[in-house]
Amino acid sequence: MATKVLIVEDDLLNRMFYEAVLQQRGYELMLVDDGARVLEAVESFAPDLITMDIHLPNVSGRKLIRQIAGNPATANIPILAITAFAGRRDEAEIRKAGARSYLAKPLSIDTLTREIDALLAPAA
Repeated sequence: MATKVLIVEDDLLNRMFYEAVLQQRGYELMLVDDGARVLEAVESFAPDLITMDIHLPNVSGRKLIRQIAGNPATANIPILAITAFAGRRDEAEIRKAGARSYLAKPLSIDTLTREIDALLAPAA
């Protein structure tokens, strides 16, 4: 069974980039472009990993990260925050909300795949 990745991104070009890169690596994907649909997607898709944009329509990525990380049923799903908010304070707040990792946009294919591989690697 393929590893499931939920891509939460409102920008079409970024969504297409993530989709192309991750499909090539064999992941099963679900794409969501609106914060209001994320929690339903997490429940129905049961992802192994979530990539989360922070600036989304209707519900902020930070709030969604807090909700997902704070729910015992979904707390073990690693969340990779990918955002244009690139300050150290932003990163600290996003990690405090529950993101396991953080990348600043723009990012390369190598950076994205390396971070996803690290988050999906079995714990040693």
